[in-house]
Amino acid sequence: MDFLNGLVTFLNFVFIPGAAYGAQLALGALGVTLVYGILRFSNFAHGDTMAFGTAATILVTWGLTGLGVSFGSLPTALLALPAGIAITAALVLATDRMVYRFYRRVKAAPVVLVMVSMGVMFVMNALTRFFPGIGVNDINFADGGRFIIGVREFREMTGLQEGLAIRTTQAITLVVAAVAVALLFWFLNRTRTGKSMRAFSDNEDLALLSGINPERVVAVTWILVAALATTAGVLYGLDKSFKAFTYFQLLLPIFASAVVGGLGNPLGAIAGGFVIAFSEVTVTYAWKRVLTWWLPERWAPDSLVQLLGTDYKFAVSFAILVIVLLFRPTGIFRGKSL
Repeated sequence: MDFLNGLVTFLNFVFIPGAAYGAQLALGALGVTLVYGILRFSNFAHGDTMAFGTAATILVTWGLTGLGVSFGSLPTALLALPAGIAITAALVLATDRMVYRFYRRVKAAPVVLVMVSMGVMFVMNALTRFFPGIGVNDINFADGGRFIIGVREFREMTGLQEGLAIRTTQAITLVVAAVAVALLFWFLNRTRTGKSMRAFSDNEDLALLSGINPERVVAVTWILVAALATTAGVLYGLDKSFKAFTYFQLLLPIFASAVVGGLGNPLGAIAGGFVIAFSEVTVTYAWKRVLTWWLPERWAPDSLVQLLGTDYKFAVSFAILVIVLLFRPTGIFRGKSL
């Protein structure tokens, strides 16, 4: 029974939160890796694209709830998500036309596009904060049922002392992320446009000689990036809360996920997201409660057994990123090095 109690505690505070966070990072990293693999630059505006898309979805959610529309036990934001994706896609397409297209035509160096994306990042950050009702405060927009299973209910069912609580937003994150990833890989591998994007990524000159329209590839890439960024941002906001500056901070673990997995490799982005997420959670979790159940009483720890405080979780991403860049810059799946 002690082992089971410890296992439930581990699932409750480490595995399930880590899996949900990993799915959110994986979706964000997929957007980064698409831009790097096809457009060939590191998009530093990705975090604020997530913030913009989430803010747009929140506004649509408020509009739906104001009209009395809900999604039952599921968050109304899921109904608003397609509208948020459409608004974000319109923004990134307009940004590409007004900003990035010029630098592609003059064949600017990738580092120039990186600097340009930083400027876009600051503009998007300001746009997001100027949304009516958004500002700089925390916003909780998750409605519907809060838990799929609660602590008391689990204890009554199992007779264990520890309880397992699975939040609705955690389950939704895993399901929506799985569907989004499946649709993305189907699109890239089964559709003509997706195959054109892969060909453009592998060899741009040969793709152009084959008659592939580069502007169409670029436009579809930005639409996919908008969809992935908005979905990742909304899932993160539902699971935690929304605050524009938080998404700027998320840029570090998202880039770390993409680099660890292999920049430019979609499978690597997914794997890297979970590696970074579980690394952050395990290093910043206080293991005393789990070890008290799993170790003999005389060996039970007196301290929290916490390597780093939760305020330093992004330092874990930074450390992993530096190590990977030093010793394996192509990542786990041998993507493109920076």
